[in-house]
Amino acid sequence: MIRYAHTNLIANDWHRLVGFYTRVFDCVAVSSERDHHGALFEALTGIPGARAKGCHLRLPGHGEQGPTLEIFQYTGQEPSLPPSLVRPGFAHLAFEVPDVEAKRAEVIREGGRDLGNLVTLDIPGAGRLTLIYMCDPEGNIVELQRWH
Repeated sequence: MIRYAHTNLIANDWHRLVGFYTRVFDCVAVSSERDHHGALFEALTGIPGARAKGCHLRLPGHGEQGPTLEIFQYTGQEPSLPPSLVRPGFAHLAFEVPDVEAKRAEVIREGGRDLGNLVTLDIPGAGRLTLIYMCDPEGNIVELQRWH
């Protein structure tokens, strides 16, 4: 059986992002603080001297065995790229919320910002969807969505 386990997010300040996702999206820390380093971690990453600290957050809505968001911060990591929805690779995290406008306001209060505009789309065969792309405090793209 295959089971989705986690998504890793590299942060400039992992404590700040853990706080953001815990407060805004009801994620729950499920692991002790990780401090990965040493020969085996260097072998795993292929990076000499690699060291990463962080923790796992249980994502909401999937119970105790649901997937996690692993937020790590590396020592000596590369600079962040500007947010982009069209760069190949993973683009965003999506959260289904009961009120997109209220959650948008909360994201902004917690240091996030709009990336696009709030829209409502009629999707044939699926229904009506209200959504917006935003950035978390470090520029990672987050989608807020609600199906009607």
